[in-house]
Amino acid sequence: MRILIIKTSSLGDVIHALPVLEYLRQAAPGAVIDWVVDEAFSDLVSGNPLVERLLPVAFRRWKKAPFTAQTRQEVLAFIRELRLQRYDLVFDLQGNSKSGMVCWLARSRRKIGFDREHLQEKLNTLFTTEQVSFKSTDRNAVQRYLRVVSMPFLLDPDAVQIHSDIATSADDDHAAEQALVSGGNPVILFHTGTTWQTKLWYEDGWLELGQQLLQQYPSAILLFSWGNDEEKERAEQLAVGLGGRACLLPQLSLKQFAAVLKRCDLVVGGDTGPVHLAAAVGTSTVSFYRCTDGLRNGPYGSRHAIIQSPLPCTICMRKQCEKDEECRRRITSMSLFEAAQYLLTQREKGRA
Repeated sequence: MRILIIKTSSLGDVIHALPVLEYLRQAAPGAVIDWVVDEAFSDLVSGNPLVERLLPVAFRRWKKAPFTAQTRQEVLAFIRELRLQRYDLVFDLQGNSKSGMVCWLARSRRKIGFDREHLQEKLNTLFTTEQVSFKSTDRNAVQRYLRVVSMPFLLDPDAVQIHSDIATSADDDHAAEQALVSGGNPVILFHTGTTWQTKLWYEDGWLELGQQLLQQYPSAILLFSWGNDEEKERAEQLAVGLGGRACLLPQLSLKQFAAVLKRCDLVVGGDTGPVHLAAAVGTSTVSFYRCTDGLRNGPYGSRHAIIQSPLPCTICMRKQCEKDEECRRRITSMSLFEAAQYLLTQREKGRA
């Protein structure tokens, strides 16, 4: 059996889709799986032993220069590569018009995607032959992707122990070891940045949480990761505020950062890529949510704790809000500390 997965973006969504590989390994042993992904996120899937062929697309880059010779050549090359194989099953886990076109071009009689109710771009239903509806319990994105790919099989996704991973090389692992030169236990990573103002936490909260964790775990290593100059500056200030007991990671590639996360015991952050990356490599996470829905967007499984803002207007999906400061402070450092302490205790029990 040959299967094509279409899940192109974004970083967190591609990571949420990775567990379908483990499901398919169990539901269809011996199946050959190909994956269509945006070139910007191909490192999330590349090197995965469960993926035979990676088919990168460049929709965002092509859109910027749609009529150039280079774009035309790249699009035609992608189509030729896509159509080299005939597939028994195609799963469109993206659900928009662009993924629908890829689905339409793929050579297969069975093309499976979301039902109309759960599509942002309803046009997508024109390109799939079968549409899957969700159960009321399918709240998390991982559950929804699993529901789609489980449709042709007898294996219930709720009965499968799901896990995922991001493949790293020996060079990536070496870079991670260099970034973690000092010993200590546990290794805790904070990621304080994200793209939306309404997803951020307040700086005093990070300081309080860091102090609580360092007091509870005197031999701990506390790391700060960052993605741009603004995040780096904030992280540096917080590290200084913790009396030098925390340090910043150097600039790393995505694969190198994944290798670092594999060596962490816990990652704390908001609705942001590093939290999803940590979950993808099996590291426990504590994450908080304000404008987005933690039960839908957060890491899935018992090794992760999700803290949702208690305000009645939470999950507002607004990028700016007059209650922004109040919303931040309604998520307390104590709630995150207690969740972190519980997960670290469970991890130690698992090692015993």
